[in-house]
Amino acid sequence: MATRLKERYLAEAVPALQQKFGYKNPMQVPKLDKIVINMGLGDCKDNAKALENAVEELGQIAGQKPLVTKAKKSVANFKLREGMSVGAKVTLRGTRMEEFFDKLVSIALPRVRDFRGVSQKAFDGRGNYALGVREQLIFPEINYDKVEKIRGMEMIFVTTAHTDEEAKELLSLLGMPFAQ
Repeated sequence: MATRLKERYLAEAVPALQQKFGYKNPMQVPKLDKIVINMGLGDCKDNAKALENAVEELGQIAGQKPLVTKAKKSVANFKLREGMSVGAKVTLRGTRMEEFFDKLVSIALPRVRDFRGVSQKAFDGRGNYALGVREQLIFPEINYDKVEKIRGMEMIFVTTAHTDEEAKELLSLLGMPFAQ
């Protein structure tokens, strides 16, 4: 069974991108490759319970168990030792990625306060897009009463597009609400 995003991609995005950029073959059309969700948890370095709760919340949002990232170097000014847990990340591909993207653009982003669209300037020059969210409460899976601390997260949308223009067109056709 294909997801809503997959059907939308095949029915609307592929023909529109082929016409706009002149791709001869449908396999040349850029597609969403993966979504990486990263949550910095530097404040949890001495509180194991807070780290566990944050990782659990990220897992609920992504639908997949996060990888806890460790510090690569010791930094005395931050009281940080090499090997301490400083964050969590999830890499979504395939059906989970499509379901997450669909949930993000149709449910989560409209719940952001004073939302006017996402920035058009967050492309990296190679067709990838970065989006930061200030709070995890915009996702429907998060139980508001069980949240100890409001945390932000970064999402990187990796596409097979070669230019930012192609990636922006792809994401907007898939439903990403870019600000005017």
